[in-house]
Amino acid sequence: MSVEDVTPVADQATGDADERFPAPSREPLIVLQDVQKHFGELHVLRDIDLTVHKGEVVVVLGPSGSGKSTLCRAINRLEPIDSGTILLDGEPLPLEGKPLARLRADVGMVFQSFNLFAHKTILENVTLGPIKVKRMKPAEAKELAMQLLERVGVANQAHKLPAQLSGGQQQRVAIARALAMQPKAILFDEPTSALDPEMVNEVLDVMVSLAREGMTMIVVTHEMGFARKAADRVIFMADGQIVEQAEPDAFFTNPRSDRAKDFLGKILTH
Repeated sequence: MSVEDVTPVADQATGDADERFPAPSREPLIVLQDVQKHFGELHVLRDIDLTVHKGEVVVVLGPSGSGKSTLCRAINRLEPIDSGTILLDGEPLPLEGKPLARLRADVGMVFQSFNLFAHKTILENVTLGPIKVKRMKPAEAKELAMQLLERVGVANQAHKLPAQLSGGQQQRVAIARALAMQPKAILFDEPTSALDPEMVNEVLDVMVSLAREGMTMIVVTHEMGFARKAADRVIFMADGQIVEQAEPDAFFTNPRSDRAKDFLGKILTH
């Protein structure tokens, strides 16, 4: 995402009621049509129809086993689907080879468990993709990586190994690594669930800043504060299906389905 793509907004840190995030476009970026996925007898994605527009932040909520993570992994083709169609920028997902590598460059992913290369430094982790996949010159990749590490607040850790960083720092490196590929969208699969509570906010702050800048994001999370603050739309899944979707205020104040009411009743009272 270039500087020209960033929409300037008022300082978000104040918590003022008139804060505004950039409005997403109405141009589709990710489209799922009648997507089905089984794990053996288990039907984990059922009749999934979903369109995510450029610049939109979609938060996916639901109980464990509802298909949220599988949905994310299917969009990046880490999980092949049984039937249906997934389009990125109007093109079907490639099956293999270099086109699939390009897809994974265009759709970044941040995992629950960081997935950094333990034997490589932080800087090497961030520069590896741009050099190997995008054929960026090493000096250019290093300059970009340092800018991104500065952006997520860990530039001073660039020459350390992942094990020398806290969990929150490692996850911020994982976000920088995804950004280094200059993706069209980033998928976040429970990015804070493996973190100690005091580290959660430092990662969410980076994600909120990406939302402000207009990055297209699909976020699987249980962080309701993030959903309320940064999401354009909340998707609620149960039993492999999208049960309902709405703007955050509408979803949290007046969920329509009994499943969503039950879920929110349990999660918001703890």
